[in-house]
Formats: sequence, C-alpha cells, structure tokens
Amino acid sequence: MQLNKYIEHTNLNNKATLKDIESLCNEAINYDFAAVVVYPYYVRLAKELLKDTNIEVCTVVGFPSGESIREVKVFEAITAIELGADMIDMVMNISAIKNKDYEYVKDEIEEVRDAIDGKVLKVIIETNLLTDKEIIKVTEICNECFVNYIKTCTGFTGGVDVDSVDIINKHKNDLVEIKASGGIKSKEDMIKLIEAGASRVGTSHGVEIMNDSEVIE
Repeated sequence: MQLNKYIEHTNLNNKATLKDIESLCNEAINYDFAAVVVYPYYVRLAKELLKDTNIEVCTVVGFPSGESIREVKVFEAITAIELGADMIDMVMNISAIKNKDYEYVKDEIEEVRDAIDGKVLKVIIETNLLTDKEIIKVTEICNECFVNYIKTCTGFTGGVDVDSVDIINKHKNDLVEIKASGGIKSKEDMIKLIEAGASRVGTSHGVEIMNDSEVIE
C-alpha cells in the first residue's frame, strides 16, 4: 500500500508563513505526496514550488464554516483556479442542510462545479455536525451533482471517524470518492480510514505518518 499517494499534505494554519509553505511543498516532494492543501493566498507560491512535479495544489472555499453565500463561493473557486489550483475543497452550507433546504445545497454545489471548468471538486460535509441520516442525504445530493469527492471534515469541528466514512461509502455511487480529513495523526488511523473506503487522506501529519516505524505491506 503506497500510503504517500493517499496523502494530501496540509497546512491550513492561519499563522503559516512563506517558509512554512515552502517546507510543506519540499516535504511533499520528498515523500511524493498526492497533493498539498493551502489557503488561496498561498496557491500561486505552491504552484510555483511544485511546477516540475506531479503533485497537485488544492485550496479551500467557504472555509471553515461554509456559511458564505454561494455567489461568494463561486467567486472564490474561480479565483483559486485562476491562481493555479488543481482542486477545490468547498465547505457546503451546513445551515441549509439543517433547514432541509436541499435545493440550495444542490444548486450551490453545481454552481461551483460548473464554475471551475472540470477541475476536481471535493465537498466538505462536516460529518461531526451531521446525523447519520443527514450524512446519507448529503451523500445522495453529491451523487446527483457528480462531484469528485466527498470530504468528511475541516478539522475545525473535531476529527473524522471510521463510522462516518463507512456510511458515506455505503451510499455513494461508483463515481464519487471519499477524502477523509480531520485529526488524522497515525498510520494506524489512516489505514482504518482507507479500509473503510477513503481514497484520499488530508492531514498535516503526513511526514510523521510516513516515518512511523511500523511496516505496512
């Protein structure tokens, strides 16, 4: 199992400096991670640092609360792509789900999807704030919207759990993949999430995970 190719090496610390992002990208190169995840402010820098690699640059939209209106999210997404982002991780509107305003949620996802011209869209559903029934409903909406990934958490409301990944995996279609994210700090936890159905893992602990002494066949 090539764990490095599951990892999206992340720094979404709002105190991150230029040197921090340079270190993030250098680590991604050294370990051949799948992607880096940075705030939009650092997309151009990350793209330049990774220009001679196959490592993708991912950024966030509507982050971390998801409560900005969809027109703002569309603008954020378009601007991020213009800066060089390969992937967008967008936080969906949690309030709209709680209000059962499913058309709003669907319209928002589709508008961002259409605006980014075929780039990868991951929808962050913040599983820690949802009931199991709401996770299923959101998964069904994402199926209908043909998003690339359902992402579990921002990490700002708590960590991901295997049960949530399992629920998504059981109700998603074959086109949608799962990105597990939020509080993933060990190789053991990462493998459990992959076994539950995740094909990408977002973590700021990628280097520690790769340097774990345990050997995984």
